[in-house]
Formats: sequence, structure tokens, C-alpha cells
Amino acid sequence: MFDDETVDPIPPGLDEMRPGPALAGFLASIDIERVSGYDRVVVLRALQRQVSHHQAQVYAAMASLADHMDEVGFRDDPELSWEASATEIRAALRMTRRAAEAELDLALGLRRRLPRVWNALVRGSIDRPRAGVVLHGTDHLDEAAARRVVDAVIDDAPSLTTGQLAARLRRLCIAADPEGADRRYTEAVAGRRVIVEASPDGTAHLLGIDLPPHRVAEVAGRLDRIAKSLGNADDPRSMDQLRADAYLDLLSGRHQEAERGSVELRVDLVTLAGLAETPGELAGFGPVIADIARQVADAGAGGEWRFTISDPTTGLPVHDGTTRRRPTPAQRRTVEARDPTCTFPGCRVPARRCDLDHRIEWSRLPRTSSAGLDPACRHDHVTVRHRIGWLRLPLPGGDHLWISPLGHRYTTSGKPP
Repeated sequence: MFDDETVDPIPPGLDEMRPGPALAGFLASIDIERVSGYDRVVVLRALQRQVSHHQAQVYAAMASLADHMDEVGFRDDPELSWEASATEIRAALRMTRRAAEAELDLALGLRRRLPRVWNALVRGSIDRPRAGVVLHGTDHLDEAAARRVVDAVIDDAPSLTTGQLAARLRRLCIAADPEGADRRYTEAVAGRRVIVEASPDGTAHLLGIDLPPHRVAEVAGRLDRIAKSLGNADDPRSMDQLRADAYLDLLSGRHQEAERGSVELRVDLVTLAGLAETPGELAGFGPVIADIARQVADAGAGGEWRFTISDPTTGLPVHDGTTRRRPTPAQRRTVEARDPTCTFPGCRVPARRCDLDHRIEWSRLPRTSSAGLDPACRHDHVTVRHRIGWLRLPLPGGDHLWISPLGHRYTTSGKPP
């Protein structure tokens, strides 16, 4: 399917080469149109490392300019020194004022506050979006706590998507300062509100801001269920359109439904017992503070709540169930407890919204068992695996190996990041 004609070779070891002048020289000599499909991915990764390296140098130059302003221009007025630096960057790079200020904040945060993140950008092991996620995800912590969180996540950051990285950071930040997390949650939810605004296209936005995450998860699950019940072969609407229409119908009173949505929670035993403040994991949303996890586990939020209780040492499930009298099918519950998300690299779709994909084609099996099923979102199940031809293999310890049609291999885990 992806056979190549005669192609040019690329320099050996290109995929492991650190960014810098040597890598830049090799990349400049490569005609991307004349290398194999497999090697085009290798070149793509090398280019990204080189771009990240240069981006780090740009931020170093911005921080150096700010240092210069501090030293010789506005030594006694730090605020004016920062303004002068942002204005110089704004004019030199033809940026808007807001963009220049945001970039200067990022540069100073990386160089002064979180040097390990800047060093990772220099090495090309992370890119600018990941660096920004780490910086902004820890900006509410004091510098010492922020650096401890960075130490815990930076080695894994290259293998995580920005969404996975943000979720990991939220969990670590809650664990690093549980009292502060409780305080920020209380303050934020006290300011909950609904915003109505017009869009440039003549449509309107209806936004709920700073809402309790477990309530939002319950509503999102209900919308998913209604949308799926409405969709059929004769309905031209996409799932997003069906959810939006169900949302409006519910709020306007046009849709009545007896049952409520289903939401999944994961929490460890020690936290459930009130002996620790480890954050729980709300499917599709990521970490939530321990108090929310305990509220949900007590089934006080209403509706159907599926829960998985894990061992705090190993992280492995020790019990799962549902707050409804009638449980979900046992096989699906077992698979969802084992792999809480789609198993494709980087995908965070909750397993409860995924297809259960047979490892071996169903027609070749005498029976279906939970050991032979893996959760895969509809796109990654149908399009990626069956139409494009990616291969998925289970690995010892619960990980999954995905092999692309070009031959690249990616190991992923269904466990939350």
C-alpha cells in the first residue's frame, strides 16, 4: 500500500541527532520529495526539534533584552522596564501589543522561573506549545512548588500531547498544593456565570463559565446519549450538530427525558477514605480535587456514575461498579476499568464513549471476551485501524503497540496521563 520507488537515503542516526548547526546542515541537504515515506516522518521530527531549538534561542534573546533594560535603562522601575522590553519586541517583530507582552512573559517564565523547561526546548525534546502548557499550568504555584512539578513531568512531556500534558499538570498541581486547589476551586465556582454573545458570522455563543466539573460531566454525558438516540441514517446532522440541538432543546424545555446521563470517576482507596487528598480522574475532563471525587463516589450528584477504585501504590483497579441498581454489561465495565480512554496514541476520548474493538476479527473467534477487547473511539477504530490500516498489538503490563502503515511504532497506555 505504501511501497516506495527508488529513493535517496538520509543521514544515519538523524532521528537521534540533537538540534544545532550540524542537524541544520544535514536537513538543508535533504530533498524531502526524494526520501521514503518512512524517512519523511524521521525528517519531520528532526525539523521540529530544530524549530524548537531556534524558538528557545528567540526566547533567550527576549529575556536578554529584558535583562539589559533592567540593568541600564530602568533599574529602579521594574514595571516600566518590562513595558519598555515588550514595546521593543513589539516594534522589532511587528507584533500586536498583546502578542508581544504574552511572548515576553513566556520568555521570562522559561528563562527565569522554569529553566528546565527552557533547556528541554533547547534540546528540541519539547516544542513551544508544550513549553507554554507547562508554564501556564504552573503559574499559580510559588516558584519552588512549580519547579517540583516540572521535575515530576518534564521527562515524560515529549511523549504526551498538550492535552495529556495539561491533565498531568493539573493532577500534580492539585497534589502539590491541595489546600490551594480547594481554595481556587471555591473562588472560581463562586463566580460561575452564563455568557451570551454574538459571533461575527451572525450566530450566537451560549457559554457556561466556571461550572462544577462533575455537573458538567453529567450534562455532557446526557447530551451524548440524547444525540446518539437521535442520529440515524436519514439524519444529515453530525454528532456535534446533534449535541448542539439537544442542548438547546433541553434548555428551552422541548426535550423531556426520564433518565439521566452516565459519567465515570476514578479515585484511589486512600483518598476515598478521606486519608489523602490525591486528585480523582473524571472521564473526559481530567483531574478533579479530592473533595469532588468523594462527593461523586457518594452518589450525591444524581444520575448514573460509574466508578473505578484503584490501589494508590500500583494505580491498578481493585474494584469497579455503578451507582445505578442495573449495572452496565460486565464485559464493557471490565474493559473500561482496565483502559479508561481510547488506546490510540494521544487520544483522550473516555472509554465509555468508545467502541469496543476486537483484537482478533470477531468472525474468527468462538466467543467474545473482555480480554480480547480494547476501547477505541469511532474515528480511531474505523478510520485509523480499519481504513488506513494501523496495527494494534497488546503488550505486557497493559500497554498497547500501534504500528503505522509506514512502519513507525508507537507505544501507548490507556491509563490517564
